[in-house]
Amino acid sequence: MNRIILHWTAGGPVPTSYEKDCYHYLIDSLGRVHKGKFKPEANAVCKKGMYAMHTGGGNTGSIGVSMCAMANFRNKNNQGDFPITKIQFEATMKLCAKLAKDYDIDITPEMVMTHYEFGQKHPETTSYGKIDIIFLPPYPWISKEDVGSFIRSKIRWYEGASKE
Repeated sequence: MNRIILHWTAGGPVPTSYEKDCYHYLIDSLGRVHKGKFKPEANAVCKKGMYAMHTGGGNTGSIGVSMCAMANFRNKNNQGDFPITKIQFEATMKLCAKLAKDYDIDITPEMVMTHYEFGQKHPETTSYGKIDIIFLPPYPWISKEDVGSFIRSKIRWYEGASKE
């Protein structure tokens, strides 16, 4: 595994069985980590029905991590029914730091990114135009363009905290 792609489910505060089919790890609104149906290694070579299909055009070699949140999100003024919680976001960053360490993944824009960033980099894929993650309710001052950088800095902070 050589990449982590972060998402929101566009659903409720806890994972559904369908969402567990799509992501390797899901973090609920209380910060609890749930494992998906497939281990990350299932995405080393993607075989139909045998891997987590979280990023159109970018599943191979990618670990899919998703926060259970953001149903009916429209924009920062209409955050939907289940906005990402601070505890959920922080638990997700801590998990990603552990995954980066366990899988020896560099915390760079090429290796740790949001679904939105992946789509922007790969407009030929079905991921182009996806909006997860363009807004962080616990940190509303972070601009859409800076969400990925903010996420990576948080993951790096947790990576450093785990070494102490």
